Amino acid sequence: MKKIAIIGTGPTGIYTFYSLVKNKTPMAISLYERAEEAGVGMPYTDEDNSRMMLANIASIEIPPLFSTYLDWLKSQPKAHLARYGVEPTTLHERQFLPRILLGEYYRAQFLQLVEQAKQRGFQIAIQESCDITDIKASPEGVTLWAEGEPVSDIYDLAVIATGHVWPEEEEATRSFFPSPWSGLIEAHITAGNVGIMGISLSAIDAAMAVVVQHGTFIESDADSMAFKLNDESQSLKIALLSRSGILPEADFYCPIPYEPLLIVTELAIEREIAAGSDGLLDRVFELVLQELERADPQWSEKISLQSLNADTFSDAWFADRKNHNPFHWAVANLREVERNKREKHTVYWRYTILRLHEAVEDIVPHLTERDRERFKNGLARVFIDNYTAIPSESIRRLLALREAGILSIHALGTDYKMEVETDRTLIFSQNGDFEFDTFIDARGQQALKIRDLPFPTLRQQLETTGEDFPDVAQDYTLLEPESVRGRIAFAALPYLMHDQPFVQGITVCAEIGENIAKSASKAATQSRRRLPFIEL
Repeated sequence: MKKIAIIGTGPTGIYTFYSLVKNKTPMAISLYERAEEAGVGMPYTDEDNSRMMLANIASIEIPPLFSTYLDWLKSQPKAHLARYGVEPTTLHERQFLPRILLGEYYRAQFLQLVEQAKQRGFQIAIQESCDITDIKASPEGVTLWAEGEPVSDIYDLAVIATGHVWPEEEEATRSFFPSPWSGLIEAHITAGNVGIMGISLSAIDAAMAVVVQHGTFIESDADSMAFKLNDESQSLKIALLSRSGILPEADFYCPIPYEPLLIVTELAIEREIAAGSDGLLDRVFELVLQELERADPQWSEKISLQSLNADTFSDAWFADRKNHNPFHWAVANLREVERNKREKHTVYWRYTILRLHEAVEDIVPHLTERDRERFKNGLARVFIDNYTAIPSESIRRLLALREAGILSIHALGTDYKMEVETDRTLIFSQNGDFEFDTFIDARGQQALKIRDLPFPTLRQQLETTGEDFPDVAQDYTLLEPESVRGRIAFAALPYLMHDQPFVQGITVCAEIGENIAKSASKAATQSRRRLPFIEL
């Protein structure tokens, strides 16, 4: 039997396991999970999340395993759902629900998958609370070390599916948290001035983790929410900080599965790439203009689309929000998207941008250095803003905190300085200076390089290539150095971000898992596109 090790059992590990089990030939699969329960994943564990934290993906978008997320939810006891504020009669496929519930779904699907695999003749071993501390690949196989001790088995293929990488809890202090997942959930946050760097869903989650310690959200109906602050917490103030001070949009209605693009097709992108790097960004932007103008001519005329270029398009995209108070704008945006959901109305300029980001991503490795910088500062910002739209419920909560006099938003500008001291954090910016008793850095996952790998031997092996990033095949197995070729599938998203600037989400995890399963039956032979490192 071929021996496979999967290191990490969050969504990427689960979908890889699922795809492997669909193989007609049984295998011996060992699953290693550093947490207490396999099959959940850090983004969805109750240790790292509060019940207030929402997943920004709905059942309709989640690749099903044995059942859809919605069907699983409907099978749960009413009392259990009530613990998370979920009413069974209101469940629907486009609903955003607490992250912890999604973790429970994956755990249940994982356990069902284990049983099916055994019934099909697979040998399954699950190691929970087991931290893999080193990996060594050779032509003979892959050796693992668990808690510093070598594992007896030698594997034909090891899948690194370790997920997000956040600073350890030990790096947090009573007044500074390097991420929302570095001890914040268990910490008691004293009522005072709290600063949060970022205005994405991660930052909003951090704010929720703080405010639930000091008060209660009250819903009078589906569209109205208030926040009641505890008497002893009247000094609580929370500031969300970012360079622009711009709030993301609320998640919007659109057809799923996605309709195909008509102009920015795979063939059109390949044709432009083949024409050469010089002028590539501008040529593709012309295709983007045509796609947008065809999809929504009225909006295109409103923003004078034909007068824009790859550098000025982002200014037009954010202009409305930049020129309005963020909370006033959020009220209007929330009203619009909720009406569109009720009427199942698609705003085609939004929907077109949503579909464009994956198509346009393919040009990045072929851009000149100057155009890569232009892309990062222009179109990339638009794409990221669009696909990271947040649940309407999160917007309602922000508005409730604002109405209660707790929450503010501040634009720092492009040039600011942060000083972390023992008992406070200071921010110096062109738009003012700030002092915080507690500070949370919620800017999200950063791209990682080979030097950041937590596996010393494998890191040394990869460093011999002289590259900053792993060279992986289309099935995600390592190609270099030759001694590790085809032995390790590299599926840890932070290390793939240099190759896929927009890599994110559960659907990507499922696609990666399906590709990796192919490597279990054949050697990797084709190199993936190499992208330059882009920090977004």
